Amino acid sequence: MKFYDREKETQALERIERLSAQYAQMTVITGRRRIGKTTLVRQACHNIPTVYFFVGRKSEGLLCRELTDIVREVLNIDLGDFTSFGRLFSALLRLSQSHNFTLILDEFQNFRYVGDYVFTDIQNAWDESKDQSHMNLILCGSVYSMMARIFDDKQEPLYGRATNRLRVRPFSTSVLKGILHDFNPQYQPDDLLTLYMLTGGVAKYVEQLMTHGALTKEDMIKEVFSTGSYFITEGSEMLSDEFGKEYGNYFSVISAVANGNTTRGDIKSYTGIEAGGYLDKLDKNYDILLRRRPYLAPEGSRNVSYTIKDNFLLFWFRFIYKYRSAIEIGNTDYVTEKVLSDYDTFSGYLLERYFRQKYSETGLYNIVTNYWEKDGGNEIDLIAVNEVDRETVIGEVKRHKKRISLPVLKQKATNIMRQQPRQHYDFVALSLEDM
Repeated sequence: MKFYDREKETQALERIERLSAQYAQMTVITGRRRIGKTTLVRQACHNIPTVYFFVGRKSEGLLCRELTDIVREVLNIDLGDFTSFGRLFSALLRLSQSHNFTLILDEFQNFRYVGDYVFTDIQNAWDESKDQSHMNLILCGSVYSMMARIFDDKQEPLYGRATNRLRVRPFSTSVLKGILHDFNPQYQPDDLLTLYMLTGGVAKYVEQLMTHGALTKEDMIKEVFSTGSYFITEGSEMLSDEFGKEYGNYFSVISAVANGNTTRGDIKSYTGIEAGGYLDKLDKNYDILLRRRPYLAPEGSRNVSYTIKDNFLLFWFRFIYKYRSAIEIGNTDYVTEKVLSDYDTFSGYLLERYFRQKYSETGLYNIVTNYWEKDGGNEIDLIAVNEVDRETVIGEVKRHKKRISLPVLKQKATNIMRQQPRQHYDFVALSLEDM
């Protein structure tokens, strides 16, 4: 599949690459697994020699041997033998005093499996040599909690050392539409909604479906459950590094949210777990859940709900993790039927999320959210607010537009308009045909 999007990120990396000819650069790139970090850096780093190294979970000596082999192949320079990565990194920094090159260390957080002292060794070498160095150092990582701790914790040796930070995010709704149109010009709205539902714009997932010819709703769902599909194990593999030994409780809490238990009380009832601590960490430390308040609710409001940020993980916990017993005995047809039978209801929720994202991507609004009242009444799917121009869009989202009544929507919004009387309000009906 051709390279899509990422113009801003590519331009930023090309600018950083040029700067490295004068001053050493340390760029930290984060983003969830399969988002396309490696493809991005390989696409952007091409004007100077590039040494790409994947940090596997191997012994320090073996990592050093593999990296020196790559340096010998790419730069045609033999650095000798090393058993300490810190010493090897020092040698590379000295080399960069006379050779401007890019060093990419992918899955950088895996050095923790060698020992935290590696980060201290890297910090010491960097502080000692960066002023004379012309290295374009790029550190990529997909385990959010580990990368945040390495670079954002003031107690960690590499805190404050990065000269640039990039976070690679999923494809926008417009890019997703463009990709699907390239592969299936006659696509239907449900095909686009299913692509969004299953991938959330994650590059590798999109590529897997498109290149395997899964271009329609039914074919995409079947591809997820096909023999040998990595989608089946993707959720557990993605999160096992994050949660460690406590993964069971974390999985239970996320599963509760995926199955519609979105308040702290409902989650406790569903799991039997006192979930407060897990919810806080899933929100703040792991970036998996989002703690939400309805529009205009004060900071201290107890009217709070939780949602899973990542579309794929929402789908994975709702269907794959929930029906893992059937999957383990090979009865994927049963699970596929479950998805198809629940599709209208589940995709309706994703359709609301799609339009909120689409309005966010316009750049016209500083607040895009939804609204509900504590008793469960007067739910509103879309609130998009421009506080400068005093414009507010209030939207109802349904799969079929005929099920939407704008007079009823206006009645639901009475409390909002009473609290914000100076705003100008537009009421919109949004459905599959508007995607």
